[in-house]
Order: sequence, then C-alpha cells, then structure tokens
Amino acid sequence: MSDQTADRNRFNGVKIFSATMAQERDHLGEKITHWLAAHPTFKIVDKIVTQSSDDAFHCVAITLFYQE
Repeated sequence: MSDQTADRNRFNGVKIFSATMAQERDHLGEKITHWLAAHPTFKIVDKIVTQSSDDAFHCVAITLFYQE
C-alpha cells in the first residue's frame, strides 16, 4: 500500500456540505472555506464530489474526510 493510500485510510471525521438550490450551490465553496478556517488543525485526507439530479433539482454534495 502506498503512503498516499494509507493516508487516505486514516480519518476520524467526515463533514458533508450539500446544496440543492442554485444560490446555495453558488456559495458552497465559501461555506467550505469558512468551515476550514474555523478548523485549522484538521487535515483533509480525502474528498468526494457527488452530483445528483431529478426533473426539478440538481444537488451537489462535497464530502470531506479529515483527521483531527
């Protein structure tokens, strides 16, 4: 196992940011930036971006895996 893969497997926290409405999606990056600034000791070890849609809505979710 590579060091990078081993590092990804070492997390003890997960934070999910999601937005459905267009205005919320536009500000999702700012929301994440503020959360990261409020938790400067957290080390992000992996992330997943997910998009889902139906006839009326488009949802974006950004999942951060971190080590405290």
